[in-house]
Amino acid sequence: MIFFPAIDIKDGNCVRLYQGDMNKSTIFNNNPASQALEFEKLGFKFLHLVDLDGAIAGKIINKSSIAEILKTIKIPVQLGGGIRTLDDIEEALSLGVNRVILGTIALTNPNLVIEACKKFQGKIVIGIDAKNGFVATQGWVEDSKISAIELGKRLEYCGAGAIIYTDISRDGTLTGFDFEGTKKLAQNLLIPIIASGGVSSDEDFSKLRHLKNDGVVGAIVGRALYEKKISVEKLIYIK
Repeated sequence: MIFFPAIDIKDGNCVRLYQGDMNKSTIFNNNPASQALEFEKLGFKFLHLVDLDGAIAGKIINKSSIAEILKTIKIPVQLGGGIRTLDDIEEALSLGVNRVILGTIALTNPNLVIEACKKFQGKIVIGIDAKNGFVATQGWVEDSKISAIELGKRLEYCGAGAIIYTDISRDGTLTGFDFEGTKKLAQNLLIPIIASGGVSSDEDFSKLRHLKNDGVVGAIVGRALYEKKISVEKLIYIK
């Protein structure tokens, strides 16, 4: 099981949001590249990176911060936030990211996701962010009437490497991830699932291990790392 430390960039800073609210952000480091290097030195093997400003604007905004991170570390990086076109994907990959996360367009333009998976094989991950089981888009500020499972079923055979499933109501809250929602999604789909939102305790890690056979292959961890609520050593070596 892979655990991805998360760096969310807002106004050039490394922040964590509370329940996806851009007005409820906490700055943890004003140098995202130094934070990325710290995660690499701790022993993490992959980095999860989100351009929060880009998610709202619909295009990559924090390009200089992203480029600096990619120059500073050697571990693979997956990037999301504002990537809505094939040109955006190509630009992100040209910066040196290993995988691109497609969120909003997975709902609004699924054909583009299918095309992207064919053109950039092995480089695409789908982000499904949900409130009360329904997909949210445009940086989590717009709700849809499509369930996470329904969207997952539309795209499970498109060739993406995984689906990152985030329960927005739990994101940044340290209250535990959506075990039932994650389990239900994984059991209904064949594509691998990465859990996100609220992962914060030994109990969560135990629950995640129980979901391996259902197809959950990893989890994204944010605030719990920054606030040192968990043992990094234990996290890195969980199988």
